[in-house]
Amino acid sequence: MKILLLEDDKYLCNNVKQQLTKEGYIVDACGDGEEGFLLALDRNNSYDLAVIDRMLPIVDGLTIIKAMRNKQIQIPVIIITGMSELQNKIEGLDSGADDYLSKPFHMEELSARIRALTRRPANLSRQSSLSFHDISLDMAKRLLTGPKSSVTLTPTEFHLMQVFLEQPDTLLAREQLIQKVWEADASLETGNLDNYIYFLRKRIRTIASGCVLSSVYGSGYILEVGNG
Repeated sequence: MKILLLEDDKYLCNNVKQQLTKEGYIVDACGDGEEGFLLALDRNNSYDLAVIDRMLPIVDGLTIIKAMRNKQIQIPVIIITGMSELQNKIEGLDSGADDYLSKPFHMEELSARIRALTRRPANLSRQSSLSFHDISLDMAKRLLTGPKSSVTLTPTEFHLMQVFLEQPDTLLAREQLIQKVWEADASLETGNLDNYIYFLRKRIRTIASGCVLSSVYGSGYILEVGNG
């Protein structure tokens, strides 16, 4: 598996590259946003995943990710950055990234997120689409469609939405959701789940669906038809 690593902190970049190489990945590392931009948009490089620092010199990480998506380069992208506020995460994920990891981080967590984004879920539905009430999810295109519009989901949003659509009107425990989407320790991914619930709610509002993701305090979430 081939990974593009864009990080201008030389010490961090070298450490991440060395560790990923030990794990069997082929890693192209670059600390310059301009060079990284060219590497990311060159389809001949055939990357399977990109790890991109947000604050790169010359060309910033978000610009690179947006350009990748505009060119229909749909490989998973993880943003690594010291900017950890919720709004920073929203901006990063809205730019087209699939995951967001705040610095400082443990290498084990980055490795786990890479594995989560690059594996094919064992329970991937054989159906071409999943539907509930007024929304449908195209399983091939990751396209969520509602009464007025459609939106393409990131891989993580897609996997989470798939779980809800396979069991609508059902209370799904937080631990159950984390295990199905991330296959990780609940304590590791609990904040990540909250973020992606927030993002999915935005997506559902965008397509003008009458469905809602309701939270049950201390238990989990339900995809159901709203009262409004």
